[in-house]
Amino acid sequence: MERGQVVFDETVVEQEDQLWHDDNDDYDGWFCVRTDPFPCPAAGCTFVAEFMTAAHLILVWQERDDPNLLKHAARARDVGRNPRVVGYRSEYGPSASYYAWIAAGRPVHGIRAS
Repeated sequence: MERGQVVFDETVVEQEDQLWHDDNDDYDGWFCVRTDPFPCPAAGCTFVAEFMTAAHLILVWQERDDPNLLKHAARARDVGRNPRVVGYRSEYGPSASYYAWIAAGRPVHGIRAS
């Protein structure tokens, strides 16, 4: 039996500063589900959404793989809205945390006109 020895290769491997890059790099720290445009189902309402919304607010989640985010994206897929999870940006419009929306009793339409 012979004693083993460690051999180091002189190859230098350079490491990139960022291994993952996608379109969500410039976002506000939340995620939402962007969809093909669809009209508000309330009678007489002219609001057209491009995101999963509730009460005309974009629903946002803190984690890209939140089970409820994925469930809502799957529902949008099932009805043909072409969903994609994207990083939320404030210029998309007003938002509400999905869980704050649940806590508020799940309102489904925008603020009522007086």
